[in-house]
Amino acid sequence: MPDDTIATAEAAASDAATSTRRVGKTAHAAAEKGQDSLNEAIELAERNIRDAARRIEKAVREAVEQIRAHAGPYREQASQQLDEASKYLVERVKERPVTATAAGLAVGLLLGLMLANRSSK
Repeated sequence: MPDDTIATAEAAASDAATSTRRVGKTAHAAAEKGQDSLNEAIELAERNIRDAARRIEKAVREAVEQIRAHAGPYREQASQQLDEASKYLVERVKERPVTATAAGLAVGLLLGLMLANRSSK
């Protein structure tokens, strides 16, 4: 009878070892499958992010182009007005050089006084 018990115990141990190996193999296979699934998910996320970045970049470029197109007339108008103001100023200086010089000196003096008061505080 003790031989039967030993044989039964050895068979049970062998069965347990076989089951443990099977469980280990199954767990390893599941871990590999999980890793593969994770890698696929990461690759998909990276592709989606790159696609989204491309779409955003395209939208920003289009918006900048629209702004440039709409700003063109305003830029031209401002340039024309600046040219007109410059011509007007040159004409006035040519008409009255002494008055223009006195006005320039007065403005320079006022700015100098304001800056001197500001730096002394």
